[in-house]
Amino acid sequence: MSSRFVTEPGLDQPLHVGRPNLGSEARFLELVQGIFDRRWLTNNGPLVIELERRLAEFLAVKHCLLICNGTVAPELAIRALDLRGEVLVPAMTFVATAHSLQWQGITPVFCDIDPETYCIDPGRIEERISDATTGILGVHLYGRPCATETLQEIASRRGLKVLYDAAHAFGVSHRGRMIANFGDCEVFSFHATKFFHTFEGGAITTNDDALAQRLAYMRNFGFAGEDDVRYIGVNGKLPEISAAMGLANLESLDEFMAANRRNLEAYRRCLGGTPGLKLIAYDEAERNNFQYVILEVDRHAFGHDRDTLHRHLQQRGILARRYFFPGCHRMEPYRTLYADAEKHLAVTDAFSRRVLALPNGSQISTEMVEMICSTIRELHDSRPEP
Repeated sequence: MSSRFVTEPGLDQPLHVGRPNLGSEARFLELVQGIFDRRWLTNNGPLVIELERRLAEFLAVKHCLLICNGTVAPELAIRALDLRGEVLVPAMTFVATAHSLQWQGITPVFCDIDPETYCIDPGRIEERISDATTGILGVHLYGRPCATETLQEIASRRGLKVLYDAAHAFGVSHRGRMIANFGDCEVFSFHATKFFHTFEGGAITTNDDALAQRLAYMRNFGFAGEDDVRYIGVNGKLPEISAAMGLANLESLDEFMAANRRNLEAYRRCLGGTPGLKLIAYDEAERNNFQYVILEVDRHAFGHDRDTLHRHLQQRGILARRYFFPGCHRMEPYRTLYADAEKHLAVTDAFSRRVLALPNGSQISTEMVEMICSTIRELHDSRPEP
């Protein structure tokens, strides 16, 4: 397999999904110098406090609590909400979403996705609720919001908690409100591959004062004071160096979004009219980060299946991803523990066999997009004669 995109002169690494967006190096180093001067490296330092304040302001939410990563964040949220028994969750998500439940002895009950939004299907939720159900964990997949109003109506009527995995949805709005304000709380990943990142990191947002206070204790071992422990907690704190990266990146969000949108439009222009290919659309009336360029491949019309296209791109140093494949229910331990889950996940299984995420981000140029599209069309043109 080629280790580089050989048609791009001077490019010494492959084009791949998740090349990090990076803000001003000078601004980052300025913030790092402040860390050295203060010698305050962690434990709720001034950069963490400033980043929490600025994120809460940007997201128009009452509380934003920074967490060490986007996996500990949902684990803390789940525990703070006192979820137990069973929680409904889509299988069309990164496996960490399911792990955050299973890790704490909660059964993830996989619910199918809506074929239009690819988020959890509200029409399939009530049939999956049992006497053991305590909550719904929705995922705003690819920055496309869940049907929050319908989910909240069901949850309120059935006495359930609602939280959202918003790892893909930083900077996204839904019906004029920023993602961060829905359900009992929402969790974000600020991993290096995300639209906005802090190297590693995450956050929990909520408008519930009591929940925010409980989470603040729990991310610091449960401490409410020097010798006062009130909850079972973990070391979930974000260090100052990560907050410095976050503050530098926050000042470049408009640039990141503009680059993503420019690339998405180039993909649409270059792949438009190619049989068997569909790029998912975003609501132009809402804010979006446009980080995810998601291609659906119809093998009959395109002439090759998704996996053939995936291999074709990889062989040319273009590291597209089957994002997500397979569904969580087909990974361990879930395929063994919940062997009958596939009976309820026909849409998830079908979509996961068609989906391919293409490279995007501020490190990808329009010229690179054009080369990627040319490589895709090359495979289509080589399709077998009917």
